[in-house]
Amino acid sequence: MSHLLWVILLTFAPSLELRASIPYALLVAKWSWPTAAIVCIGANTALAPLVWLFVDKVMHLFLRIGWIDRLYQRYAHSKKAALERLVERWGVLGLALFIGVPLPGTGVYSGGLAAWLLDYRFRDYLVASFLGCLLAGSVVTAVVASGNQTLSFVYQHSQTTQVEPAPPAVP
Repeated sequence: MSHLLWVILLTFAPSLELRASIPYALLVAKWSWPTAAIVCIGANTALAPLVWLFVDKVMHLFLRIGWIDRLYQRYAHSKKAALERLVERWGVLGLALFIGVPLPGTGVYSGGLAAWLLDYRFRDYLVASFLGCLLAGSVVTAVVASGNQTLSFVYQHSQTTQVEPAPPAVP
């Protein structure tokens, strides 16, 4: 049970999300890759409506605080310009790609803020979040699972291979 709680907490942590929860599930909790992918992607997808609710209903309260508003304005303007080009061309799929590329600064949190900035409908944001989580979860799972298998093979092979001592040199 404690591994499940950690996986969900890591998935819900801003800027960590699937980039942290899937490696934890595979390498620490020793879950199978399908279990890790399903649980982590499911938790990340479930986070999307909570992010939307926060951004849509609570954000305006925080923006009354001067330093938060300045930070938000700086972040919002830089992200909005870049996202408008992507979203104008690709629509919901563009937002899904933004959410789904497993790099720092992307994910459900920033995707929710981007969707709110770009006046997305809630339904479109949910579709983009699901597709983005599926993409990110698949990429991270594939990278971690394949890397883990490679390291496991190398470690096992190095443990079973014995090096024979060289015969003594004859003068």
